[in-house]
Amino acid sequence: MSDTQRGLSRRRFIQAGATLGGVIMMPNFASSVWAAGSDQPERQQINVGFIPLTDCAPLVMASVKGFDARYGIKLNLSKEASWAAVRDKLVYGELDAAHILYGMVYGLELGIAGKKQAMASLMTLNNNGQAITLSTDLLDKGVASLSDLPGYLRQQ
Repeated sequence: MSDTQRGLSRRRFIQAGATLGGVIMMPNFASSVWAAGSDQPERQQINVGFIPLTDCAPLVMASVKGFDARYGIKLNLSKEASWAAVRDKLVYGELDAAHILYGMVYGLELGIAGKKQAMASLMTLNNNGQAITLSTDLLDKGVASLSDLPGYLRQQ
């Protein structure tokens, strides 16, 4: 059988695949084609609980600086009094997301100390706290604590 009798030859199939691959790789082509719907978020407002500690800073700054609006959502931050309050509001649907202790997500999933609840940990911003770490070069220059840093910076 000749190529014309077979319709699409192996060579033409490979050429067509390479052409399609090249078109998809073009800038902005893949992001402009959607199979079903738009790029709008599923929800425009997200209720997020947090405890006022230093590690809640990414949530607070995202809201204050308008990073949420850049993606078409509004973060409704809810300052909570305790980790238990955050947990309970997650379980009963008052919060969509939360700044929460690392182990609490697994505790909820397993039903430890409360109602068993399916949880999804979609993002971990940190694990077991945060710290401001100074280099050993600064230590060699006399900066041994955070209170030493302003004096050192004034000398520079």
